[in-house]
Amino acid sequence: MITRRGLPVAWAGLVGSAFAVGGVLHARGVLSIDHLPPLHALARRPTAASMAALVPAAAFAAVAVPVLPRLTAHLPLRAALAAAFGVSLAWTVLLAVSGEGLAWPFTHPQEYLAVLGVAGDDPLGWLAGFTRDLPAYPTHVRGHPPLPVLVLWALDAAGLPGPFWAAVLVVVVGCSATVAIGLAVRRVSGEEAARRALPYLALSPAAVWVATTMDAFFAGVGAWGTALLLLALRGDGGSRARGRVDRVALGLGAGVALGALPYLSYGLVPYLLIPCVAAAVVLGGTGVRAASAAVLACLAGMAAVSALFAAGGFWWPDGVAATHAEWTADPGAARPYLYFLFANLAVLALVTGPATAAGLTAPRLSAGPSAGRVLPVAALVAVLALDLSGVTRGEVERIWLPYALWLTAAAGRVGDRRLLAAQALTGLLLQGLVRSPW
Repeated sequence: MITRRGLPVAWAGLVGSAFAVGGVLHARGVLSIDHLPPLHALARRPTAASMAALVPAAAFAAVAVPVLPRLTAHLPLRAALAAAFGVSLAWTVLLAVSGEGLAWPFTHPQEYLAVLGVAGDDPLGWLAGFTRDLPAYPTHVRGHPPLPVLVLWALDAAGLPGPFWAAVLVVVVGCSATVAIGLAVRRVSGEEAARRALPYLALSPAAVWVATTMDAFFAGVGAWGTALLLLALRGDGGSRARGRVDRVALGLGAGVALGALPYLSYGLVPYLLIPCVAAAVVLGGTGVRAASAAVLACLAGMAAVSALFAAGGFWWPDGVAATHAEWTADPGAARPYLYFLFANLAVLALVTGPATAAGLTAPRLSAGPSAGRVLPVAALVAVLALDLSGVTRGEVERIWLPYALWLTAAAGRVGDRRLLAAQALTGLLLQGLVRSPW
């Protein structure tokens, strides 16, 4: 058994061994497309200028580490959630601007924005031909369903075009996952658990990839879908009729968000385990009959999303088959399965930070709700399913984001200020030493 004292060593050993083995494989030409395996990134050589650029983020973290836990512990819950969201947003932006900038990843020719011209004024026609025309599209579009492009198309049509506004959307929605996960943790494990988790969510090392990868947007959508579902399942508030209407509206919103996930990324199908497990825990306390209207509304919302895409000419199984064909022809499919089987988990450890590992292995803090580990463990099971499948070989620093944030909530179980500082330090080191294309 790994003790609390030996946990940082075990965490560093897992991460370090993945980089060591990856370096050997890269030197031998086995991982020619990954220059800093297990990350799909380049090493950033520290310079006086790059270190100076990190000073604002470091100064912000130095203030946030001691102050934010006090705020989230003592402010009214809404204010505590707002404070955590503000810190998450500031932390993410400060890290991004210390490097290539907030919008830089969206300028890459393999990103989603590159196909907006093809969609043009006929997004429905583009959707109907998506599977047929998939081989002609950039890498990220070929690897995903069509909804990410349609989201950016809608943003452009609303008068907010280009990489900057795409980055704003992704960062704001991605950082808002801190609030949504906080609400979900409160519903499952109680308010104290939510308050303890908020600082770790806000200062997560994952912020390095929240700015700016589209997977951060996926994380926000999934987190809010789960939170809305759990809010819909509550049995309190207002008159019986009004409460029923509210639950149906929340359930429908949850269903639309959760139903959108498989159309944002094929790798988000296992993500649905998280809201299912969370709902099962909550229903154990409220009763299935009282929440049946909310559950049916959620299922209706999910079905409506699938029906709309089918009516638009996109059949999800055909999209999976077409993307799998593209993946098998891509150099990424040749990455060694056994290496990434453990290296992917090392990246997960890096993205979630040492405090998350401590939280997952910590004993119960009190005699309160026993569900404190339920949501992070559900996320971990979903990650393991994807990892074992072999379709996630590398580039998981972005793919894991929707799952990593739920895992990070486990860090609140330790309540150690030093581990919160370690989270921030991990983020600073990643930003300072790694040049990621996202």
